[in-house]
Amino acid sequence: MSDSTVRGARPARSPMAPPRSFLWSRRLFLTALTSFVLVPVYVMVSSSLKPLQDVSGKFRWLPSGLTFRPYIDIWSTVPLARYFVNSLIVAGAATAGSVVIAVFAAYAVSRYSFRGKRVFTVTVLSTQMFPGILFLLPLFLLYVNIGNATGIALFGSRGGLILTYLTFTLPFSIWMLIGYFDSVPRELDEAAMVDGCGPLRTLFRVVVPAAVPGIVAVAVYAFMTAWGEVLFASVMTNDATRTLAVGLQGYSTLNDVYWNQIMAASLVVSLPVVAGFLLLQRYLVTGLTAGAVK
Repeated sequence: MSDSTVRGARPARSPMAPPRSFLWSRRLFLTALTSFVLVPVYVMVSSSLKPLQDVSGKFRWLPSGLTFRPYIDIWSTVPLARYFVNSLIVAGAATAGSVVIAVFAAYAVSRYSFRGKRVFTVTVLSTQMFPGILFLLPLFLLYVNIGNATGIALFGSRGGLILTYLTFTLPFSIWMLIGYFDSVPRELDEAAMVDGCGPLRTLFRVVVPAAVPGIVAVAVYAFMTAWGEVLFASVMTNDATRTLAVGLQGYSTLNDVYWNQIMAASLVVSLPVVAGFLLLQRYLVTGLTAGAVK
């Protein structure tokens, strides 16, 4: 057999290789899925770079002209910078509170036996079954009554919104870290205690460093939940404490809707979450997979 014949021959397919019809079906499905995800992103980006009259008219896939003016006007049409600061404070505080409280609670449940342990874990998990709107009116009345009785302004304040977000980020954070702490070998705790470490030193010097992926996953979940939440933020805030998720409504007025600025502001608002997700993606995937399976 000549060398040219050997070079032109196709490599033999493995008996375990999937059929070509499956490979082509998978490629078509992934292409359609990618298009489904990227087309809305393209519409947002292209619309944010168009003048208002072009966005308000018939949609064109290729814009006739590009302008960065919407990215400048978004800061003056509504007080976007103030909303940005409010969102950073609320989301950052809710994330920090969720992580700190969840670490202590999950460590106690994972490492110690106490009366009511099973009831506590079941209660924490069962709170995820109820929709958030179920707690809206009770929390509203509770904050108003506390303000009338004590003078502590929870309604319309950033502190009240932070407490509200803790009510539905903490249960998931505790449940997830319990599973992750259970995957950390107890022999590490015993070795640290033999070296003279107490429970707190063992937690911070042994367990927490070993559970960094799970803690990062909890932090990302809490931050994303607080950053994009709309229902409670629209009721529990006022003009001074409004967050980004609610403040975007300011681009829609009685006279006009600034679609190009809405798209530009939406992209700007998404940048912190997207950047954080890309930077912490490795820890997030590891934490979610390890915390979900005991």
